Parts: sequence; structure tokens; C-alpha cells
Amino acid sequence: MNAIAIAEPGGPEALVCVERPVPEPGANEVLIKVAAAGVNRPDIMQREGNYPPPPGASDLPGLEVAGEVVALGPGVTAPGLGEPVAALISGGGYAEYCVAPAPLALPVPAGLTLTEAAAIPETFATVWTNVFERARLQPGETFLVHGGTSGIGTTAIQLAKAFGATVLTTAGSPEKCAFCEELGADLAIPYKDVDFVAAVKDFTEKRGLDVILDMVGGDYVQRNLDCLGTEGRLVQIAFLKGPKVELNLIRLMLKRLTLAGSVLRARSVPEKAQVMEGLRQHVWPLFEAKRVKPVLDSTYALQDAAEAHRRMETSRHIGKIVLLP
Repeated sequence: MNAIAIAEPGGPEALVCVERPVPEPGANEVLIKVAAAGVNRPDIMQREGNYPPPPGASDLPGLEVAGEVVALGPGVTAPGLGEPVAALISGGGYAEYCVAPAPLALPVPAGLTLTEAAAIPETFATVWTNVFERARLQPGETFLVHGGTSGIGTTAIQLAKAFGATVLTTAGSPEKCAFCEELGADLAIPYKDVDFVAAVKDFTEKRGLDVILDMVGGDYVQRNLDCLGTEGRLVQIAFLKGPKVELNLIRLMLKRLTLAGSVLRARSVPEKAQVMEGLRQHVWPLFEAKRVKPVLDSTYALQDAAEAHRRMETSRHIGKIVLLP
């Protein structure tokens, strides 16, 4: 099969086309003929040498795919042969075939194409487990996600709104802010021109937010804590501005705040299966009712994966970038 490998840590040019044997599914795994594979920031981190795959995972990048099940490993009862699935994987998605744990390969929601379905597993699972399981966002609460036009941002805006929250976001231009508000955000803050802390305090009449989902890190962490109201929750899922921060713990203590964080890739299959089951039960019906949708920015041929990475690194994209073998 054709695949995209990382020749050595570096820029997009480190992604090279290679031939690899078609993998064989092990116990409780399925083999998927990949129709589309999502591109995510962790793929860039892996390409740069900063996010190695967990033990036992493929060295090929790619954390989510959609396609047809073409072989079953021992013990698999579902999904069945020939079934179109969207799968969360720990690596190997940038290829014509990949294996996935059977519990992490869900039926494609009715009405979605395989290209759209490939944009679901990583971002929707990340938002679901962090915003709704860890941060316990409730109807009527006020929620902020940074980077509203990213894959995570477009997902979080839609899900938080669908479950009854008031939604704020930040974005890098007036055009991106307008897109976020069309998608459902109640307020989109152009962070390059406006202090988002002041904007949040104005919008909430100084009450503060209930939940924030952040992937920026660095000096945003203290600013996020300043935005939270009493009993507010901040969940950290990345640190584009750096992992080391300085905090004023007095504010955290006085407002009884919760600061949490998580990664998805390194979790066990049973742990990730619980997350995916949550998506199947609570989010799949929203797709089928057309209340949420994967937002696609662009598609690239598999052999043009380097160009897809360059597109993501410009931060000009809105929504997900998808590779098509």
C-alpha cells in the first residue's frame, strides 16, 4: 500500500511517500480501506519529533480515518465486513489501509460522506471527553473555546450550543469571527484587536464563565482563570504558547476553580471506547438530525500531505483538513 511516513523530524518536507505492507488486524481489530483521513495538530507535533506514538502504535501519522471494513481480526463481532466506519486510531491513518480497534470504529452517521466522517473522531472525541465529561458543561452555563475556527473550535461551538450552553470564542480576524457566529457562537472575540478577558467580563457582566477549553497555554492560562466565575472549570488540551506557566493561586482558591488537562492518544482502548460510546449515544443523533456537522476546510490527495500540513501551519484554515488516498 501507499503511505506517508516521517523521514526524520522536521518541517512538512519530512513527510515522504513510501510503500508499506498492508497491515493485518490483530485480536479485536478491524482492517479499514481508508477513504479519507483527518489532519490534526498532533500530526504536526509528531512530524516535528515532539509527540512520539505510544508503544505498539504505527509510526505513520494519522489519528482518525473513515472507510470500509475489509477484514476482521479474531474476536470481532462488530463492525461487519463492508461496513462504512469512522475510526479513532493511535497512528497509521496516512495510508491506503489501517487497522483500528473494533470498539473505536463507529458506523458513519446517516447522511454524511466518508470525507466528512473522517473529520469527526479525533476532534469530537476530544471535545466530548474534555468539555462534557471532565468539565461537566451543563445547559444554561457559559462556555469559551479558543481558536473558534480550528477543528476543535468548530466542534466545540456546535456541541456546546446543541447542549444548551451560551458560547463564546476567540478568532484571529473579523471574517473568522463572523464565521463562528454563523456557526452558533453567541460572541466571537477578535483576540488580536480586543482583550478577550475584558470582553468576557463585559459579556457576562463580570459574573465570569463556567467552562473554558484551551489549547494555547502559556500566558493564556492565568488570563483564562481571570475569566472564570466562581466554581469555574478550565480544561487544557494543548499548549501552543508553551507548557510552563506562572499562576496566581490565590485567585484559583478564592473562586474555587478547577484546572484540569488531558490527552486522548495515550489512553487505553477501553478508556477510549467509553468516550466513543458517549459520542454514539449523545452526538451521533445530532449528526443525523443535522444539528451539528463536521466543518471541512479543504481536501488534499494523500501524496500531498506536506501541503496539507503547510495549510494547517498557516492557521488560515477554517475547520478540518482531510487527506484522500
